[in-house]
Amino acid sequence: MVTKNYLVFDFGASNGRSAVAKFDGKKFDMEVTHRFENRPVFASGTLYWDILSLYAELKAGIQKSIGKYKKIESLALDTWGADFGFLDKNGKLMSNPVHYRDEQRLKDSEKLFKKISAQRLFELAGSMVNPIFDLFHFFSLKVNESPEIEHGKVFLTMPDIFNYFLTGKTFNEWTRLTTTIMYNQVKKVWEDEIFKAAGLPSDRFAEIIKPGEKIGKIKDSVCSELEIDPIEVIAPVTHDTPSAVAGIPVIGKKNWAFISLGTWAILGKETNKPLISKEIMDLGYSNEGGAEDSNLFIKNITGLWIIQQCRAKWIKDTGRDISWDEIVKLSSEALAFKSFIDVDNPIFSQPTVDMPQVVRDNSKGDKPQDIGEVARCVYESLALKFKHDVASLEKISGESLELLHLIGGGTQNKMLCQWTADATDIPVIAGPTETTSVGNFLMQLMASGEIDNLEQGRIISKNSSKVFNYKPKDIDKWDEAYQKFIKK
Repeated sequence: MVTKNYLVFDFGASNGRSAVAKFDGKKFDMEVTHRFENRPVFASGTLYWDILSLYAELKAGIQKSIGKYKKIESLALDTWGADFGFLDKNGKLMSNPVHYRDEQRLKDSEKLFKKISAQRLFELAGSMVNPIFDLFHFFSLKVNESPEIEHGKVFLTMPDIFNYFLTGKTFNEWTRLTTTIMYNQVKKVWEDEIFKAAGLPSDRFAEIIKPGEKIGKIKDSVCSELEIDPIEVIAPVTHDTPSAVAGIPVIGKKNWAFISLGTWAILGKETNKPLISKEIMDLGYSNEGGAEDSNLFIKNITGLWIIQQCRAKWIKDTGRDISWDEIVKLSSEALAFKSFIDVDNPIFSQPTVDMPQVVRDNSKGDKPQDIGEVARCVYESLALKFKHDVASLEKISGESLELLHLIGGGTQNKMLCQWTADATDIPVIAGPTETTSVGNFLMQLMASGEIDNLEQGRIISKNSSKVFNYKPKDIDKWDEAYQKFIKK
């Protein structure tokens, strides 16, 4: 079969890339064609996404990919799962989208909670009730009498904006809408009660499009600017987390769950429908849409952010580039189970100039001191947190897990993968690292008619992926450590 080329864009919250998936009908190779930074801009007291810079990088990725591969069957893009912009009556983007870490929406969130409780929002939307998500920024625009409230005509999430720039078509991709806290995932409609309580307009949304559908071809003006022929633009799973789940090379009947191991660690499993109750909310779980109308039942855990912040401090203090390999090696040499932290303590989620000291100040047991001890404390605590939350996932679902699939960049840390298997006493399969791009590509195959369903796509993913298996060991030691970890 002739090899066909599909162009994938993955916009992360700190960087992005384009890649070409070369598909021979049974398996694929993925080659990165362009990498770029995603640097928010703080201006006049507001933290913005630099949307025009990111769009320029999107166009650069298209040009580089076509320059090397000539013929591209289609392209699709995914992004992080928050933030949006408005088009005005003339189809112009009204302002740079505001970053989910901007402080204003957090300040205004208490005003929203006086109008509708967090519990009621969860009952209606089923999604994580956190001020980083869209409802809170939409409400903040109203509180601050922003022009978007009066003059904004079309609400577009981040991936919708990029697709609009390319094609001129306005759509809201479904999986991304399920994280807005404005969409009822059970009834599959925009939730009027939320709009009425918040005093927000409910008529600003575009037609909803599902993953694997065609958006349209790149418009003539963009083709002329880039000197390319028109390319079909596809809607993938536009939120990067469920896109990653779509790309997991899992086949068979085992009861499995996943952990996306990155700055955030996201634990979850696919279910047939949203799971909503007060207990579920209290345990920190939520729902969002996945490929083929599936539901992802997930929990966000503060992941590698803590050790990333520690590394930044160590590099600053030593004046040298301390590699991840060195940190893992020093961690492996430190004494086991000396100290623990609760990685979900809010103090660890905030940027800080001295995260190692924050770890020391908030640890129990012997205070970790050097790089190896601090790193071991963080890694062991993360593995033990997985054990804790896997137990609650099994309790809610009523099923024992037979397999954990680890995905994301954190799977390169083989020590942490093994410790996750040891702590949870569940076999682990880790990899590939870039399942988000794989899931994006599989939706393009579905749109093109190359595959009929996700199950076929996951077989292709398995044929094309290198994965590592980890069997649990030292279970008694980890069980003993867990008792110390959960002790108040």
